[in-house]
Amino acid sequence: MTPVFEGYPVFDGHNDTLLRLWLADDAAGTGFTEGRDDTHIDAIRARKGGLMGGFFAIFVPTGGKNTSILRKGELDQKGAETATGEMISILDAISTQHPDLLRQCRGHDDILRAQGADAMAAILHFEGAEAILPDLSNLEEYYRLGLRSIGPVWSRSNAFGHGVPMSFPGSPDQGDGLTGAGKELVRACDQLGIMLDLSHLNAAGMRDIAAISTRPLIATHSNCHALSASPRNLTAWQLDAIAESGGLVGLNFASGFLREDGRKSRDTDIDIMIRHLDALLDSLGEEGVALGSDFDGAIIPSAIGDCTGLPRLVAAMEKAGYGDELISSICSTNWLRQIKVQIG
Repeated sequence: MTPVFEGYPVFDGHNDTLLRLWLADDAAGTGFTEGRDDTHIDAIRARKGGLMGGFFAIFVPTGGKNTSILRKGELDQKGAETATGEMISILDAISTQHPDLLRQCRGHDDILRAQGADAMAAILHFEGAEAILPDLSNLEEYYRLGLRSIGPVWSRSNAFGHGVPMSFPGSPDQGDGLTGAGKELVRACDQLGIMLDLSHLNAAGMRDIAAISTRPLIATHSNCHALSASPRNLTAWQLDAIAESGGLVGLNFASGFLREDGRKSRDTDIDIMIRHLDALLDSLGEEGVALGSDFDGAIIPSAIGDCTGLPRLVAAMEKAGYGDELISSICSTNWLRQIKVQIG
């Protein structure tokens, strides 16, 4: 298929498209390959908006499609494994049956090959490590299946640590740090070459990762707490720690993490996104900022709408005086550099 996009290609730090397909019982991923009006990403709109790929998250919702996933108010580990396996199968079905549209990638060179073939590149990410056994005995099998990025927790507690709540306003400095199993997970991920994601992790857990991991610190989809006081956003000391490690933060498009009032409203001006980008650049420098949209997992400003709105964000960057090199860095090359360093 001939590409229809001319501009800055975007590699995105986070989407929940596999979750949307799973909730729709779309085992073949038809909604992605043929298009669906109620999602933010499909192959058709990705080409139009210049979305070259990104981290495709697997998130097991509390309760999922089946209340058997719940046990005493917490996720049942076996149920989480089952749901995770089903979402991995959706990604495999799309990439196997439609390699001209999407390819699952296990590293930097795979991404470049997908880009050369004009196919989207998908890196498999776990948003919450509930499917991983506390003794880590199934971690290497997930790595074999393509897992290359893990957020140890979502905004809830599990065997590995404690996530920040979604309350607003609030501080990320709530709760205890990683458990013993969580600390072993960090060491194992460093050894295997699995990137660790700080988004959703509380401050104490971030301190633990910073003390253990030898890799740059990454928050795939988070914003500046000084501009929007959500516990999901990063405070000054967190941004300083990420900068010192040579790490990266992906701008989250979710309106509730952008707005000063924390409202989850589509009526959110695109200039707010530029203010967060400016603040991230001030803290992290031009190599430390990227995009982490949260497409298909959040309420997105109507100025963006879905992945076809990415050129409008680029236009806002241009209007703000960002040059070609900086826009390219934010849109893709910063992520590609970190993937090469952390995943290989």
